[in-house]
Order: sequence, then structure tokens, then C-alpha cells
Amino acid sequence: MLIQKIVQELQDIPEDKLAELYDIIHYFRLGLGQEAPQPRTPGLLKGQLGGIRSVNRGEKKK
Repeated sequence: MLIQKIVQELQDIPEDKLAELYDIIHYFRLGLGQEAPQPRTPGLLKGQLGGIRSVNRGEKKK
């Protein structure tokens, strides 16, 4: 079974590295319980980007 393979691998990890591995496993598990992020809709953001030049289509002020 896979869990037995994981335990065997854990037994071969040096003691001084176990805290790092614990953090990885712990935060991975916590992330599993969160909602999946909403997919991003491609396109421009609402609002004005680029300042006044974009409004004037690149024309200089007189």
C-alpha cells in the first residue's frame, strides 16, 4: 500500500530534516481543505490603465 511506502521513505530521512518535512506535509494538507480558486477571466481590468495618454490615444496636450 502507498502509505507503507511513504512511511518507509520517512524513516530514511535524517532527524534534523523532519521538522521541514512536517511543515510541508502540514500546510499541504491544510491547503486541501480550502476552496479551489476561481479561474481568472482573460481581458482587461475595469477602470483606466495607462494614465491620461491612453484617454487621448497618445496625443499630446496643447
